[in-house]
Amino acid sequence: MTASHLECLVCGRTFGLEEVDYVCPDHGDEGILDAIYDYDRIANLTSRDSVEFESMWSYRALLPVGAEAAFPPLHVGGTPLYSAARLGGGLEQLWIKEEGVQPTGSLKDRASAMAIVKAEERQAEVVTTASTGNAAAALAGLAASVGQATVIFVPATAPEAKIAQLLAYGAEVLLVDGTYDDAVDLCLRAGAEFGWYNRTTGFNPYMSEGKKTVAHEIAHQLGWKAPDAVFVSVGDGCIIGGVWKGFHDLVQMGWISRMPRIFGVQSEGSNFLAEAWEQGEDVLTKPPVAVDTVADSIAAGLPRDRIKAMRAVTSTEGEYVTVSDEAILAAIPVVASTTGVFPEPAAAASWAGVDAARARGLIGSKDRVVVISTGTGLKDVPSAMRAVSRAGVKAHHVSTELESVAAALKEENK
Repeated sequence: MTASHLECLVCGRTFGLEEVDYVCPDHGDEGILDAIYDYDRIANLTSRDSVEFESMWSYRALLPVGAEAAFPPLHVGGTPLYSAARLGGGLEQLWIKEEGVQPTGSLKDRASAMAIVKAEERQAEVVTTASTGNAAAALAGLAASVGQATVIFVPATAPEAKIAQLLAYGAEVLLVDGTYDDAVDLCLRAGAEFGWYNRTTGFNPYMSEGKKTVAHEIAHQLGWKAPDAVFVSVGDGCIIGGVWKGFHDLVQMGWISRMPRIFGVQSEGSNFLAEAWEQGEDVLTKPPVAVDTVADSIAAGLPRDRIKAMRAVTSTEGEYVTVSDEAILAAIPVVASTTGVFPEPAAAASWAGVDAARARGLIGSKDRVVVISTGTGLKDVPSAMRAVSRAGVKAHHVSTELESVAAALKEENK
């Protein structure tokens, strides 16, 4: 294994890989750990020219997995990077990284695949997580592929499609009468009480290691040249923290020459990190914010991976951008109708953030920009229907007569 140790991002204390399971014991559940790698050793094992673009495991030399690790059979990673010139609106080089084609429909399959590997290392009987829906679906699906038992905590308000996924995969589903943050707290207590392996982001240090492979792939697909800017929607902070870590890996290895500017996009109704960034607040002491957003996948009053999430933006001279739910919903049909990528609200938030950043002059027409679309719109069809309705897009009822078709088309073209 090329990971050498774990380091606490609060106090800097280091631990052997087998010394602790999740967090630094000096800070309770807030002692978030980071996996540290021996990049010189990795350089002796692999080179960028030897890496085939196939799946997230193509970058296994940069992952905390042993040589004998058994990977789940579902194909995770290797997702497309589409040119989005028609969506650009003045941006000459714009791409969308489409994570909605993952096995369970979101980027979070990358973390859950890692969780299954780490759970197997520990011979865990049960794996648990708390989630607004996508991480839970990812864990349930990847676990089903290997016959791993799971217990899932989700807010009872999670979209029906996401709950349906969990049940179809055979997970033990616990609908929590409370917020996502309540579900996380309950999951952490239950996991400790019953000895379950816990996948929850911001608690399990290896989840951002799985998610970072999206950055490895972006650089690979761009010919090992970093984009100028990357936009990603942010809730708990694990994805954006992983994006930073993935590009950081490649800079340390000399596979890319620089870091991109990383832009985090938050909904106005779940803006803990954007608020902290703008006001220069300490994310460890800042109290939770009230949450009210249509983008359930990025709804987090107290982001659990907030240290890594803040580092991703501040260390790359990026910014946090806040967008309204109206802008998020408006982005769904815009992205879908111009690129063919159908985003759920949290994924559409990334494009809404690009629009807002461009209006503020934070990015220019010559910048090479990547937007990460984190999940498919099929995750939340009611929100998609609201979005197209607000955009004035509707279906037309017709009879079985040709004249009815002509009349409908005439009405559409008025």
